[in-house]
This record gives sequence, C-alpha cells and structure tokens, in this order.
Amino acid sequence: MANGDRTVVIAGAGSIGCYAGGCLALAGRRVILLARPRIEAALRQGGLRISDLEGRDRLVKPGALGITVDPAAALPEADVILVTVKSGATQEMAALIKAHARPDAVVISLQNGVDNADRLRAGLGPRTVLAGMVPFNVVQSPDGELPLRVHRASDGKVMIEDGDAGLVRLLAVEGFAVEAHADMKAVLWGKLLMNLNNALVALSGLPLATELADRRWRLILAGQIDEALRAMKASGIEPARIAGLRPALLPKVLRLPDWLFRLLARRMLAIDPQARSSMWDDLQRGRPTEIGELQGAVLGLAERAGTPAPLLKRVTALARVAEAARLGSPGLAPEQVAPPGGSRSA
Repeated sequence: MANGDRTVVIAGAGSIGCYAGGCLALAGRRVILLARPRIEAALRQGGLRISDLEGRDRLVKPGALGITVDPAAALPEADVILVTVKSGATQEMAALIKAHARPDAVVISLQNGVDNADRLRAGLGPRTVLAGMVPFNVVQSPDGELPLRVHRASDGKVMIEDGDAGLVRLLAVEGFAVEAHADMKAVLWGKLLMNLNNALVALSGLPLATELADRRWRLILAGQIDEALRAMKASGIEPARIAGLRPALLPKVLRLPDWLFRLLARRMLAIDPQARSSMWDDLQRGRPTEIGELQGAVLGLAERAGTPAPLLKRVTALARVAEAARLGSPGLAPEQVAPPGGSRSA
C-alpha cells in the first residue's frame, strides 16, 4: 500500500500528537486526530499551526486532516495508530483500540516511560504493537489562542522499533524525523534518564533551558541519574546514549561548572528559551502527572534490585504534593528539593 493510501490515526492528539499529525498531514499523509473536545473545537475553528526550532512555521487548514472526539469514528479507519496519550490512559486506549480498530492496524507507542508498549500488548493480544520514543519537547499555545499552535522546542529523531521499513517511509516527513532502532529497551531507558528532569522543571516552574543552565538544579538531576544507573546496572539494563554521551558520563557532565557545561553541552541546551516539560504543563492544568511512570519506574527497579534511591523518593514525594494541591508549579528553589548536605552529591 502506498504511503498516501495509508491512514494514520493519532490516538490522543495533545501536544506531541498534534505535532506529529500536523507534520504528516503537511506531507500529504492521510491523518485523523482523535482529540479531546477542547482540541477538536480549536482545530475546527482555526486549523493547526506547526512550528519548530529550525524556524519552520506552517499552517494545517481544518480540512486537511480528520478531527474527531469519537474513537468509533477514527479507529476503524486506521492502518497505523500512533498512541500519544499520557501513560495513565494507556490501558483505556488499548481497550478502545481493541474494540474499534481493525486487527491488522499497526500500533506504535510514542509515549514517555519504559513499559507502555508492553501495556498495549497486554491489552491488545495478538496485534502488531511497536515501541517508540519521541526525544523532543513540544509546547502548546495557551487555551483560546487560534490557530492552535504546537511548537517543537528541541531536536532529535523519533525512534520506532525495527521490523517494518515501510513505517519509517510513511512517518519520516519534514519536521518529524523518524528512524528504526533494533534495541528500543535501551533507547527507552536512556530517554528515561533525561526525563527525570521533567519533575525538576515542574517543581521549579523554570523554562527548561534556564533550569539546565543552573548547576544547582543539574546537581539534583545528576544525583537522580546516579541512583537510576545503579538500579539499572544491578538489573542488567544498559541504557542507550543520551545526546551523544555514554550514560555513565552524563552525571559528570551535569556537575561541571556552568561556564564549562554551556561550552560542552551545546546539544543538550539547544532548546527554545520558553520550553518547559510536559509535567509542568500537567501541574498547570491540574492534571495527573507521569511521575509514577518516570521516577516511579526507577524506584520500582531500585526496590527490586535493592539499591538506594533517596533523592528519587524525595522528588517523587514533592511532585505528588504539587499534583494533589492542583495549584500549578510550586516554584521551589533547588535547596527546597535537595537541601545542602543531603543526598545531592557535588
């Protein structure tokens, strides 16, 4: 089947889903966005504006893609389903796909965390389910702004599990680079190491570039990564490289003085100045966060491996408090997250 004849359904058209779907539609792919009512209404009124770090700024007109809130309308049309819901909604989405999608539709998880593809497989039975990873950050415009804008605020290639070369040809389009990878387990655990910073951005309320430029915050991230690497080593997990670095080197680079970090970590700092994390956005909107799938995944691994993880526990607890308060980011200082002399090591 030619690329133009295959229909891609974005199952969970939030920031990442709208960005992926918009790029695909601009490249002539047949796309249906399965969205929440707020997103559907905005897209029908003003279309979808797609911009990125490289300076592209493109408009997808409302008629250029399918938009619906009804799984029964979208999923039966799918040849490929890109699952972009938050981790907490994975099982619900699996049930919807099982109920409405054709058995031959290929399902790809483009979600945070390390086990969402496995959750989808558990719910879908003998269907083709592939793991995937999105390395970049996407920022969504404020409620009420038209057209709805999704802006890719950092770079990187989307990785999908190897097995079908046609999928890469279908999905790799301008603004949305895609390649296959033979070891998605390593890729997902490598991505998780840097995703441990999502909670720090959420707790601080700072833009990602500002937070990473401050060594006090990087020390906390480095401490979390140390704990994660110990748990992974004890469990026989070898994470993939992050931003070109071997994972073991990442804490050392993060602990460098600010001036030297800026010099050596340009790739890591190639981020839009206003970009924040999806967890920050969840706190701002009063939604459940993915702390359980990020820090929580490592804590579970550490518990099973018998390795200590006090800093990860501390960050998780603070995120849970902020989540329960439903008041947005608490705007904490680094000393409130990891007091000097605590588990944060310099």
